[in-house]
Amino acid sequence: MAGAIAALASCATEPQSDIDKKVDDLLSQMTLREKVGQMNQLSGGAWLAETAAKGEVGSILNCVDPAELNAVQKAAVEESRLGIPILISRDVIHGFRTIFPIPLGQAATFDPAIVEKGARVAAVEATASGIRWTFSPMLDIARDPRWGRVAEGAGEDPYLDVQMGVAMVKGYQGDDLSDPTSMAACIKHFVGYGAAEGGRDYNSTMISERSLRNTYFPAFKATAEAGAATLMTSFNEIDGIPSTGNKWLLKNILRDEWGWDGMVVTDWNSAGEMIAHGFSRDLKHTAEQAVNAGVDMDMMSYGFIQYVEELVAEGKISEKEIDRAVRNILKLKFELGLFENPYIDESASAKVDYAPKHLEAAKQCAIESAILLQNKRNVLPLDKARTILVTGPLADAPYEQMGTWAFDGQKEHTVTPLAALREEYDVIWEPGLKYSRDKDTKDFAKVRNAAARADAAVVFVGEEAILSGEAHSLSNLNLQGAQSELIAEVAKAGKPVVVVVMAGRPLTIERDLANCDAMLYSFHPGTMGGPALADLIKGKAVPSGKLPMTFLRDAGQAPFYYNHNNGGRPCNGTETLLEDIPIAAGQTSLGCTSYYLDSGYGPLFPFGYGLSYSSFEYGRPVIENAELERDGTIRVSFDLKNTGRYEATEVAQLYVQDKVGSVVRPVKELKGFQRVTLAPGESKTVTFELPVSDLAFWNIDMEYVVEPGDFRLWIAGDSASGEPVDFIVK
Repeated sequence: MAGAIAALASCATEPQSDIDKKVDDLLSQMTLREKVGQMNQLSGGAWLAETAAKGEVGSILNCVDPAELNAVQKAAVEESRLGIPILISRDVIHGFRTIFPIPLGQAATFDPAIVEKGARVAAVEATASGIRWTFSPMLDIARDPRWGRVAEGAGEDPYLDVQMGVAMVKGYQGDDLSDPTSMAACIKHFVGYGAAEGGRDYNSTMISERSLRNTYFPAFKATAEAGAATLMTSFNEIDGIPSTGNKWLLKNILRDEWGWDGMVVTDWNSAGEMIAHGFSRDLKHTAEQAVNAGVDMDMMSYGFIQYVEELVAEGKISEKEIDRAVRNILKLKFELGLFENPYIDESASAKVDYAPKHLEAAKQCAIESAILLQNKRNVLPLDKARTILVTGPLADAPYEQMGTWAFDGQKEHTVTPLAALREEYDVIWEPGLKYSRDKDTKDFAKVRNAAARADAAVVFVGEEAILSGEAHSLSNLNLQGAQSELIAEVAKAGKPVVVVVMAGRPLTIERDLANCDAMLYSFHPGTMGGPALADLIKGKAVPSGKLPMTFLRDAGQAPFYYNHNNGGRPCNGTETLLEDIPIAAGQTSLGCTSYYLDSGYGPLFPFGYGLSYSSFEYGRPVIENAELERDGTIRVSFDLKNTGRYEATEVAQLYVQDKVGSVVRPVKELKGFQRVTLAPGESKTVTFELPVSDLAFWNIDMEYVVEPGDFRLWIAGDSASGEPVDFIVK
């Protein structure tokens, strides 16, 4: 990671002092009104030309028509007094035209290289339509699958979040921001948005400073160091202070402590929403608070453009604050080369959208993102079957399989599993249900009869795209509609049943596992999801995905995550469940440990879990030196053997526990992973090198240190496996 960060941070379009001089020269010519105009971001296209001509908009979003964008850009460049170009932005979250798996699915690859490639593809396609700024990556740690926006991030683990976030920033921004195919990244949402209480979007969060620093800050800090050009504030408050008005976050941490010099934008009307929080009296007050807290650009509250001049005149905002904000905005525009090349080649997109190499990368990412959760009797792959039943509402749903935040993907270019499987098998097609929430079972008899005529049945279930993403929280995580009933109906035919789940979040699928032989879990896989899943089902590809979030037995377990702290009575494996309690039981404390009487302690599947068509044998890890100084490096090796029949890739994961700390430490923390590909019977010695400094945390005195003491280490295929070995830090 350090190499990627250093490479990105060293990139510069021209000597920074030259850009600073240009910014200062332009800033000195600007009126206060023109400065405030740069701080104003609006949604729209050509109709904003009049506003642009007056210099009253610095950025626009939600327009992808090159002709419209050129019209508004022409007004800004050729009709406004100073000719400052407009920065064009868009939510390009997991692809522009070629849609990759949702970010949670990309995290399941444990492959930063394919994630970086996906972001590069998105940048090439989006910039061809004029988009030079994307509101991605989302770095919110998400430990509650009820929250719909889990789809947009890397899941529950800070280390994985860092790796995915840095890869995306590097892919979007490339080696040089002034390259016309480079797109400024926006790290979001700063900070703690994923900890919304009850998994309800926009809800309150309760996060201590130590938790912020140990869990929620790392990915933001790493991507800031990696050169991320912009940052977005979040909707939530921290300790009673909304992010958009939080000086401690935006100045003390981001600017002073981290030394980051990029541009800060609000989320959509997050400034205005401080009124609903009860933090601001009115829109004028929000503008005062946001600017003084360190916000540079206001997205869609209209508060800055309406009130900042007045607030400066009243002495409530200093013009120095305005200059600070506008300097950051202008610097980004110079770095992107917008002053030299403000216009769009209106024919460019036709040359790059859905390019064959883009589609191939999207297919590979979808293959790597699929997780094999169950494979009884090695039913998969279906390499011997000739006739298969394909059923379920997600089998031929080109729009739905793209997933949330896929504004610019075109379903006409999406290849569905049904279409791809028809290239491999004689397919009997009976949808059974029209869409995921459909409860009409009238066609189930036809489905069961079709299953009886087939060698095997493949049932595609999951969520429509609209059921995850922003504002799409759920309290019930079971399959919607009659999908579980459809799986059970197919099972009655007595043929091998493969279930493929395409969804935007971890669903509670325990009851469905009982009615199928094999299950592939594919977070919405995007444009090429069909061919990817067909290759996996046929055996042309072997699953290697791993869970980026813990899978629950029941939504009532949420939030549940592997890297939790222990309480005073951690579960010791002895559980008294509801069915074990005698009638008229005495008022005892039963198991006396931390678990649920109905669902027990453990999850359905742990973080990092994922099967293969092959099998792997892990040798016991060997640490080169079991006693280390705090400036040393942990070198640990183990033998990994492919004991199965297929060439396959295993994601080996390194976990560490600090056994005793000045504050309670997590039971395990991911500290490294490697994708290792082995032929059948092949063995390889794999080595991890972990700087002892990576064991640092924010201690009882709120200092970031490595504390000496006893540690434990595991290397395994998931967070719940492996034989521990101990080491000491002196």
